[in-house]
Amino acid sequence: MAGRFVRASKYRHVFGQSTRREQCYDNLRISKNAWDTNLIKANPKYLSVNWEAGGGGAFAVIPLEERGKLPELLPLFRGHTAVVLDTDWSPFDDSILASASDDGKVFLWQVPDNFTLRTDAEEPEDVKPVGKLSGHSRKVGHVLFNPAAENVLASSSGDYTIKIWDLEDGKSKLTLKGNDIFTSLSWSANGNMLVTTSRDKKLRFWDVRQEKPAHEVPGHGGAKNSRVVWLGDHDRVATTGFSKMSERQLGLWDLRNPEKPVGGDFEPLDSGSGISMPFWDDGCQMLYLAGKGDGNIRYYEYQNDKFEYLSEYRSPDPQRGIAFIPKRGVNTHDNEVMRAFKTVGDAYIEPISFVVPRRAETFQEDIYPPTVGTTPAATSGEWFGGKTSLPPKFSLEDLYDGNEPQMMAAPRATATSSAPAPAPAAAPAISAPRSQPEPIATKPDPTPAPTQSAPAHREMPKVGANKQSMESAASKFADNEEDAGHVSDASSFEEIQKPVVRPSVMAARQEFETKSEPPKASPVSASEPKSMAKDSFTGEGLSAASGVPAPDMREKVQAEESKPAPATATAATNSRPSTATSTPPSASAAAGGLKDVLNEIRSMLQSQGQQIKDLTDEFAQLKAKVSE
Repeated sequence: MAGRFVRASKYRHVFGQSTRREQCYDNLRISKNAWDTNLIKANPKYLSVNWEAGGGGAFAVIPLEERGKLPELLPLFRGHTAVVLDTDWSPFDDSILASASDDGKVFLWQVPDNFTLRTDAEEPEDVKPVGKLSGHSRKVGHVLFNPAAENVLASSSGDYTIKIWDLEDGKSKLTLKGNDIFTSLSWSANGNMLVTTSRDKKLRFWDVRQEKPAHEVPGHGGAKNSRVVWLGDHDRVATTGFSKMSERQLGLWDLRNPEKPVGGDFEPLDSGSGISMPFWDDGCQMLYLAGKGDGNIRYYEYQNDKFEYLSEYRSPDPQRGIAFIPKRGVNTHDNEVMRAFKTVGDAYIEPISFVVPRRAETFQEDIYPPTVGTTPAATSGEWFGGKTSLPPKFSLEDLYDGNEPQMMAAPRATATSSAPAPAPAAAPAISAPRSQPEPIATKPDPTPAPTQSAPAHREMPKVGANKQSMESAASKFADNEEDAGHVSDASSFEEIQKPVVRPSVMAARQEFETKSEPPKASPVSASEPKSMAKDSFTGEGLSAASGVPAPDMREKVQAEESKPAPATATAATNSRPSTATSTPPSASAAAGGLKDVLNEIRSMLQSQGQQIKDLTDEFAQLKAKVSE
């Protein structure tokens, strides 16, 4: 039976939606270089694409709104003397990006204002770099901006080093020395640490400002390259690679105990030949794995310290490169939770939207947690000086409504690594309110008593309960007819209020009301209000057994119930004898009416008993038919 239960998830039905060819970015010349890179990078405004260009390296920048077939001649970003291997966009300025090249240089670029690919010029003017960083002795394979600090850039090179650049003065401030070529790198959310994979099959967690690895552990055992991505503000990273038998694998690592993957081993994926490129969505807590050389994109949800498989986007068109935009670039009006851009061959790029299938005309807050904006947590000087913090976030509802994003202060990054620590502090805050409502709950106890409509609802589904309540009411009347000090009548009437709806019950109530009119009109002295209340309750309140009490009687019953029990009992005991002595005609009339009501109750019980018996027999027959 356990297999029939489905794990609850808001993203269980997320599906990938492809785009028609005319809405793609067509007529491109994507680089054919064999370097293991993603080829393209994206932000909410632009795409950068490694370009197949002669006479030096170049790449193209494509505005996202300029879809369709692009012109033959494009304004390219030129400046490198060798092929461009990687690019990366600044997380805090959508017009700033960096490029890495086979010439060993890192260049900085700024997209011009009102940049477009469709110009009227016969020969579009290329864009020149605004900054050049020199320091590596061999080709630079990767560049990656710090996600928390502004103007801090990491670059990895074939000289087995990673340099950390301060873009404000254009100098390399820190150098991380490895033992082989780095195949991928990823920053922690607070920009304090860097995780890398390299060709020596080692996974390293670098304390960047100490310029040394905090941990160095064996990674995937296969001969091919592996990739790594940091899971946002978690103390976890995910790796993709190959086993010794060339099977694709997925690994989850705990920064605090990285000797082995979480769970003790890697998770096998399939026997594909291309590396799985990992991408992390920190808002939805989802991991996307795009296979290089195939058209499939798997996606998982990170929950309970493991990856729960959700689904897979399949396409017959293989991808060599792919990019995912930041969360602030998704279309919240279409319930889009992520968007990817994949290369199809060497000619065009296809957008793929990952959508939660919902029909909604308002912002879906549950699938859009707050996300990181364009405000850094620190300047480069502060970061190199030792400051560590998470960048502020904002609600995507601001973008949904077309408002300016309102930044929310993010917790300090230290809270991520010490997440269990706040738990003891939070526990008293939760337990303290629980201890306070206890005295508050005891005080309102008398308050619900006057409006006791709940018993009627409790008895509604159970006919047998009505029968027992009515029998007990009849026995109480029979036993306590001459007893002057009993106050449990009100509760018994409350118990049997539900059978009113039956036509026979309404007839009995009307008949009794006719009989009880003379006792109502009998004179009573002003000095005996309590006895009159009791007598009228004894006469008219009995109609609750065969119908709903009259509105004025319900108010009297509620008034009686709202009084404290001892006082009510005393008042009833004192009032009964005075009624018997002062108004004997009234008492005798009430006694006669009581006998009539008892007869009505008995006949009604008999009819209901017969109905119950018929229903029981019918149920037994139905049960026998079902069992056959």
